Amino acid sequence: MDTQPTTAPTTAQATTRNAAASRLPNPMRLVPELGAVAGALFKAVSNGSVPRTTIDLVQLRAGQIVGNTYLTVMHTDSLRSAGESEQRITAVASWQDAPYLTDAETAALALAEAVLQPTTHGERVPDELYARAAEHYDDKALATLALAIGQVGFFIPLALIGKPLPGVKPSEQWT
Repeated sequence: MDTQPTTAPTTAQATTRNAAASRLPNPMRLVPELGAVAGALFKAVSNGSVPRTTIDLVQLRAGQIVGNTYLTVMHTDSLRSAGESEQRITAVASWQDAPYLTDAETAALALAEAVLQPTTHGERVPDELYARAAEHYDDKALATLALAIGQVGFFIPLALIGKPLPGVKPSEQWT
């Protein structure tokens, strides 16, 4: 007879078992106005001034910065669907020395990091960084990059608080 006491599952084990659903129900049903906001943001960011690939690279980096698997999987899947190589996708995590990214893409990634990560000194987006990005993007494209960073930023709280399931489309997990 086994005399060892049984123990309760650890938090990680319990979370893994309960990961069959997002913590929040469908946010679009809870706040129907969200659909109009999301649609407007997508339309604004999709104005053609910045390649969709660059936007996905920036938004993938944002997901990595905030440590959210749902966002990283979503943008990784989008990049794969667009035909991006595994090297380019993987390189986003260490973009500073990645040979797979263009100068324009690394400038966009630098802007995303500057906006999303706190700094202990100086401006988040110093003049030098702005000038570097402006070498590759005109004013409309710079504004679009700012909106793309803001777009993912808008959804970060829902991703962190609601914890949607990675790799599952919203239409499939929120019914």
